[in-house]
Amino acid sequence: MTRLLMRAHKNPFAAPTAGRVLARNLIGDNVGNLVFSYAVQRTLSVPDATVEVARLNRARTLSPEEIDESYDHVVIPLANAFRKRFLPNLDAITETIEKLSIPVTVVGVGVQSAVGEGVRAPRQVADAVTRFVRAVLDHSPSIGVRGEWTAEYLADLGFGSEHVEVIGCPSMFLHGDQLPLRKPGRRLDKRGPIAFNLSPYLPQMAPVVEDQVARYPGLVYFAQDIKTLELLLEGSSDRKVIDERLPIHPDHPLIAGGRTRFPLDASTWMTALAAYPFSYGTRIHGNIAALLAGTPAYVLTHDARTLELARYHAIPHRRIDIPFEGVDAVALHAEADWKPLLTGHAERFARYSAFLHAHGLSHVFDPGQAAGAEAFDRRIARKAFPLPVGEPAAGPRGARDLGDRVRLRLRKLVRPARPRS
Repeated sequence: MTRLLMRAHKNPFAAPTAGRVLARNLIGDNVGNLVFSYAVQRTLSVPDATVEVARLNRARTLSPEEIDESYDHVVIPLANAFRKRFLPNLDAITETIEKLSIPVTVVGVGVQSAVGEGVRAPRQVADAVTRFVRAVLDHSPSIGVRGEWTAEYLADLGFGSEHVEVIGCPSMFLHGDQLPLRKPGRRLDKRGPIAFNLSPYLPQMAPVVEDQVARYPGLVYFAQDIKTLELLLEGSSDRKVIDERLPIHPDHPLIAGGRTRFPLDASTWMTALAAYPFSYGTRIHGNIAALLAGTPAYVLTHDARTLELARYHAIPHRRIDIPFEGVDAVALHAEADWKPLLTGHAERFARYSAFLHAHGLSHVFDPGQAAGAEAFDRRIARKAFPLPVGEPAAGPRGARDLGDRVRLRLRKLVRPARPRS
């Protein structure tokens, strides 16, 4: 039996309460992290392998010596790890890799940068990235990156195409070479439910939020960042309110009106999104979760990390990092073309599969390995996961009760104590 150790913030079979997720930050600041780690663990869960998860950053629970002794291979799914704020964690991961003797595979890592003539990052970031990539390549034949700009960035640091492979985001391959996207309706119902997501630190989204909230009474905000979870659970957060039109304060209509959901794990997130005819917004993994659930999605890109993924996977998108005139759900739905996403998916998966095989990793979509995916799915189905925070009980009365509870909590003058681990 092969033992794989995978870096992750949360075991996908764990079902902690919302308070524990907040107290221990089990989402790594952004619940989108759970989507790609969930996909990688399912993909690698072949019958003759066990996949265990652990943190390898500053909060690591296993020493390099323990990892070497107990595991055969380390797999590290990452997102926009090449950025200044992530450097302490990146350095800690690098230090762990440097002390290992077993193979290491990195999938889906990317650079965070504005979009320009070339992707740039501070020198401090470049030095840390160089050390990290060297450590990885000492333990593997290549490194898998999210898109073309990350590959160009690494090429500028001296790592060429013989060691850098563009494989996109592993979350997109949760279902292998199939993408279960429902055929979009001819027209989006203005009165019906619409899933919306956003990066609450982007000031250019403030007028978009104000307009869309007023225009679509069925619009529901699927939040992802830890500060919004804190706001929903405790009635306030220490986030600076940069614009009252953004849902970052308790009086915002998406918060006070009970129109916000916060998923606590990947499986219930996708289940919730499956009920919507359309998803749109700036969160790349919020929209990928929708696509994986069969819901047509549209990405509003604002930097290189979101744009390179949308381009690689041919997800319908438009840029908002440049001057734009309004954003409207019905118009986006009408203009979107999901055919390139679907027709190119099998080829992109084949590239990802070849990458895994080159690293000595089998996956559940290989011939004779489907039982691993079935076992993984059965374990997930047996778990009683908490519903997304804000998800109403079934029926209109449940929705009214939830709204009353949310409004009552937000009117409290005394902030409840945060649960401690």
